[in-house]
Amino acid sequence: MRIGFAVPVSGAWATPGNMARVARRAEELGYHEVWTFQRLLYPQGHPMGAVYRSVHDPVVTLAYLAGVTSRVRLGVAVLNMPFSSPALMAKQLASLQAVSGGRLDAGLGLGWLPEEFAASGVPFDGRGRRGEEFVQLLRRLWSEETVEHKGEFYELPPVHQDPKPLTPPPILLGGSAEAALRRAGRLADGWISSSREDLDRIDEKIYIVKEAARAAGRDPEALRFVTRGVTLVRPAGALRRAPLTGSFEEIRQDVAKLGALGVTDVFHDLNFDPEIGSPDADPGASMNRAEAALEALAP
Repeated sequence: MRIGFAVPVSGAWATPGNMARVARRAEELGYHEVWTFQRLLYPQGHPMGAVYRSVHDPVVTLAYLAGVTSRVRLGVAVLNMPFSSPALMAKQLASLQAVSGGRLDAGLGLGWLPEEFAASGVPFDGRGRRGEEFVQLLRRLWSEETVEHKGEFYELPPVHQDPKPLTPPPILLGGSAEAALRRAGRLADGWISSSREDLDRIDEKIYIVKEAARAAGRDPEALRFVTRGVTLVRPAGALRRAPLTGSFEEIRQDVAKLGALGVTDVFHDLNFDPEIGSPDADPGASMNRAEAALEALAP
């Protein structure tokens, strides 16, 4: 089991200083990876919650953290493909892979918020097919000398895109629907669960991804299964306790159970705790709690 930690990207505690502080401490403590996420817009009056109200760009954040760390891997869970072109994202991620010394893991998704699609000038329909074409183009732009493409959603005249990454970053796909799970098994290097995943039944989703990989002639055991751990540190012994909610010891036990269900990577994300990742939360108190969690939950 590989253990990661999310850096502050949401709310009042998400300052550059705190981002660097958490990333450096995670590296010192032996965490495998630090993680970010994307929220492009927050529609006025939307009920999704305060954690999404104020969120930094994940690619810019990881580029900054690449310069203040040297060993810990850098992950995004997830960048939504429809909000960018394959050529632009290929260029950004190849550059991030270069400046980080090959430490990037690229989690990609399809998005779910209609307002973000409207702002990006992209139709909501056909997201799955768009994502498949997008992933194929990313890999071609990272590996082929000349790329020419005319597809359902994207078109490229004969072009070069350099410099190419020495080692292309692993592509991990998100999504919870069966079609998304099967797409991850067919196309990706792994799957990332969402913040709303039922962690007690995550093995059912992992099974679908593995079966799709096997049917596509791929090795399902080579895939990574990454869980965004919405980690809520609370008093021990609560009735009907949700996974990764409770005392540090209870949370560590939950991580072990996830490993038994087939999860290969868990990262603790305190941004999704409304007492920490909200614009109204006290930044100093949030950092104190985060540093205690970093120490207690370290691998």
